[in-house]
Amino acid sequence: MNYQKELDKLLLNLEQTGGETVPRLFLHSCCAPCSSYVLEYLRTYFDITVFYYNPNISFEEEYGKRVEEQKRLIEALNQEGVGHLIRVEEGDYDPDCFYRMAKGLEACPEGGERCFRCFDLRLRETAKRATQGGFDYFATTLTISPLKNAEKLNEIGQALASEYQILWLPSDFKKRNGYKRSIELSDIYGLYRQDYCGCAYSKAERERQKT
Repeated sequence: MNYQKELDKLLLNLEQTGGETVPRLFLHSCCAPCSSYVLEYLRTYFDITVFYYNPNISFEEEYGKRVEEQKRLIEALNQEGVGHLIRVEEGDYDPDCFYRMAKGLEACPEGGERCFRCFDLRLRETAKRATQGGFDYFATTLTISPLKNAEKLNEIGQALASEYQILWLPSDFKKRNGYKRSIELSDIYGLYRQDYCGCAYSKAERERQKT
């Protein structure tokens, strides 16, 4: 399935049938750089709340740096006055829940089963909170990364949408030069760009690649 085309059709329908009520989107964000293009792209269509929930980030100092960059970006975007006001909600930072999920999968390579379960962990909490908050849609910025499996992310999102009775926003944000634009926006806003996903396993693999 071409998820970008699915999103195009959905956004076109919103434009054609849009009334006084703006649909509310609960957007899981992995980091400020990945969210930059997604927010630029969607903020005229949706009332967005960014949900920063990433217990996979293994190191507290790294987590703090990333979450503050997320908040700083949103503040800067809101000051520009383009589109709807963007809100942010920070989830619980509990790395232990990630390690429990990853038990037995420590040796999996990046992009394998451990990552798929990590997607489910984060998107499940997103779907649950989106339902509790009365949002119309939920989504994730993760599909902007060339290193993330957009098909798997959409598969998980759609399954959770059925489970939690909420609409999933299909996406493959790397399309249409989305990833390239996120790099440009990172330079514009001076964002900290990490070179590994977040968990101890991804950091160790990145360190091996550097040597």
